[in-house]
Amino acid sequence: MPGHRFFYSAEEIEPLGEHEERPGGARVLVAGIGNVFLGDDGFGVEVARHLAAGPPVPEADVVDFGIRGMDLAYALQRAYAGVIFVDAAPRGHAPGTLTVLEPDLPGDAPAGGPVEWPVEGPVEGPVEGPVEGPVEGPVEGPVEGHGMDPVSVLRLARRMGRLPARVRVVCCEPVTVEEALFELSEPVHAMVGAAAGLVKCLVMEMIAENAGPGSRDPLPR
Repeated sequence: MPGHRFFYSAEEIEPLGEHEERPGGARVLVAGIGNVFLGDDGFGVEVARHLAAGPPVPEADVVDFGIRGMDLAYALQRAYAGVIFVDAAPRGHAPGTLTVLEPDLPGDAPAGGPVEWPVEGPVEGPVEGPVEGPVEGPVEGPVEGHGMDPVSVLRLARRMGRLPARVRVVCCEPVTVEEALFELSEPVHAMVGAAAGLVKCLVMEMIAENAGPGSRDPLPR
């Protein structure tokens, strides 16, 4: 099947708002990711839409990135104090279980090296189910611009030169992410509101912790 490749500069990506580069003002990027045509894989997108439909989350930019991994990696080049990914991820728990992960991506680790996922907990907020770990996963191979998971996005952003200092992943245990379904399963849909509340708690936590450097920038090459 013929295809097309597109190349964009950071300036060509749609702006996220007027506050990203505000001097002395820390903001957090909340990134809903996933494919809405694959059932529960659209969980992160639904949480982002839920947050966007309500009152603004203080000091946060909430964006539905879907499968636009390249756009998300470019967004991470802005002066964010932290990023919260919201995604569906099978981890062997009961469907609908929310888990909070803190990826460990050392600044001196070689690109393409392993990324460890130790879990920081307990987390205050409306979270149900276990919060446990660690989980390790290799980060290797070519970078894809679409359908990227949080690890791949972080690897690409690091290659570009900048990562926020604080990264969290709020993931929900799916029923299925492989079937052509256009809505979330019942147990996963029931956790959208709880995940949104948890994200708000994590945003406040990140802002409160922002006494130190705001990014891992510059990064070793």
